[in-house]
Amino acid sequence: MSEVFLDTETTGLSFHEGHKIVEIACIETKDLVPTNKVFHKILNPKRDVPKQAFDIHGFSTDFLKDKETFDNVADEFIKFIEGKKIIIHNANFDLGFLNGELSNINKSKIDKLNVIDSLEVARNKFPGVSNSLDALCKRFNIDLSRRTKHNALLDCELLREVYINLIDVKEPKFNLTSGLINEESSNEKNKFYGRKILAITEDEQKNHKIFLKNEMKKNFY
Repeated sequence: MSEVFLDTETTGLSFHEGHKIVEIACIETKDLVPTNKVFHKILNPKRDVPKQAFDIHGFSTDFLKDKETFDNVADEFIKFIEGKKIIIHNANFDLGFLNGELSNINKSKIDKLNVIDSLEVARNKFPGVSNSLDALCKRFNIDLSRRTKHNALLDCELLREVYINLIDVKEPKFNLTSGLINEESSNEKNKFYGRKILAITEDEQKNHKIFLKNEMKKNFY
């Protein structure tokens, strides 16, 4: 099964208040393993970027003025996400902007039935506490040192790690000097090897597909 981890950055909090997307990022995975296929665009919102938004993502009005507009990249974006499960943290926010932009150019909206909101998954698992992406990364000991500003592409990478932990599917650790480490080699001398393993077993793949099917039925909205 193919998935897409998706994130956006915007000029503000609401599309209906005239705010627009300034960055879209998508990372494709196959059974949660990256395929190295990425969709990443920085966009001209055709409006000023408020200081509050600039402080969050660092994209200024001047920097964005010569970038592509959403209508120029829409077809490529639609093709990239077509037929895949889409995983978004706080999906209502991103879908509000994406579907607003798509509607403006007479394109079909993204169907919420194809979307998993990882924020809702986290709230179900950890009720009553903060479940922001930052908070979840800290909870799962995921490195946040690169996240000095909000960045859609980096946030997709972090979200994939968070989601794997949320549904308790395991992933590989890498030893840069000797390649992938298998489960059998995990011992006291391999201190760099975490609790996660390389291969997703057939049972884990089956359980993940069952999980996705059940979560799709809930719709999370």
